[in-house]
Amino acid sequence: MAQATRPFAPFEFMIAWRYLRARRAEGGVSVMTWISLVGIALGVMALVATLAVRSGFRTEYVQTILGANSHAEIGAYPQATDTGIVNISIHDYAEVTARIEAIAGVDRANPRISGFSMASFGDRATVGEVMGVAPEVLAALPTFRGAPQALGDIGRFGEGIAVGSGIARALGVMPGDKVKLLQPNGVKTAFGTSPRVNVYEVTYIFSVGRADVDSTRIYMPFAEAQSFFNREGVADQIEIFVDDPEAIDGLVPELLTAAGDGRYVWTWKDRSAAFLAALSIEDDVMFVILSLIVLIATMNITSGLVMLVKNKGRDIGILRTMGLTEGSILRVFFLCGAFTGVIGTIAGVILGCLIAWNVDGIMSAVNWLTGGGAWDPSIRGIYRLPAELRGWDVFRAVALSLGLSFIVTIFPARRAARMNPVEALRYE
Repeated sequence: MAQATRPFAPFEFMIAWRYLRARRAEGGVSVMTWISLVGIALGVMALVATLAVRSGFRTEYVQTILGANSHAEIGAYPQATDTGIVNISIHDYAEVTARIEAIAGVDRANPRISGFSMASFGDRATVGEVMGVAPEVLAALPTFRGAPQALGDIGRFGEGIAVGSGIARALGVMPGDKVKLLQPNGVKTAFGTSPRVNVYEVTYIFSVGRADVDSTRIYMPFAEAQSFFNREGVADQIEIFVDDPEAIDGLVPELLTAAGDGRYVWTWKDRSAAFLAALSIEDDVMFVILSLIVLIATMNITSGLVMLVKNKGRDIGILRTMGLTEGSILRVFFLCGAFTGVIGTIAGVILGCLIAWNVDGIMSAVNWLTGGGAWDPSIRGIYRLPAELRGWDVFRAVALSLGLSFIVTIFPARRAARMNPVEALRYE
């Protein structure tokens, strides 16, 4: 009776490696092995690169959101007044701001004025979203501090206005130019309400990395915005910045308590909930689709092993008569498929990482070749295609590839192990 050998003994690795390296004339299937290896490598490469790009896109999108906007804001529900005018202003904004800043986990808070205005320079005009904040608030925004694309002096913000680079291009203005801002509900006179038209110097041109912000946003000093929009003594919202934006939901109950009755809290996750949910769904769908590509590639391993078992029937019979057990034969052919899967997976991870590390340059080249149509910031919202390699994403890709590679080798390996040595040698 054949004596059982230690599982995955060195000689089993040696035999499996020799079979993989065998030439076609010697009964090997090197061509099928190479096809399987290349297919797995390409599938894993696509999976790793895609997951890295998806993770990088989400991170870049969130960073640009948090870099140019508050993490949460407090507003007032509409309330009817005695005059019939609906009031949504916050009158006690100083007290509310002080209560919010006392909450643990809140970095800072500040009142804000919001409105829309038409901006004109020469014969050009556009509509912008005007936000009134204190100069120190604007300077504290992450994407405003030392932005390489910025023009002008942010320290002079209190003397004029700051406009996005998109608005500056649309109007053709540079720092120092005077821009007219028109607000329809302006000066109240005996003959009705006349539009308010003020002239402001552009002291700073910013670029926060988001096309939708750069092409619409105008910043104005808080006190000036109160006067411009007829909001003297009130604020429209209170902006909140926290230490951990991802944990903002846990602070909402305390923020509501500090805000008082008739107020609501609107977080950055609420603003972008639909888009972030769509990104998560797209990530799952992309993973499933690319997993099918890896599965198809690993199926080539089965084809190659079936051919190898057929070509090595005589060897299997000889090895069995020499004392190798069914388990040893199964492990030999299992290792043949496993070698292909492991080598293909390693190559795919290396290639995928290289693409992820250089995706910005690759995308720039593609964008240049296509005349700038491959990446439109006005559609994507951000100016470049980022990539972020995460250990969990690489682990998922490796586990999927190796798991499929190991599973598909079981059937042909079992077929080889159950081959009758007498039948294998009968016609040799």
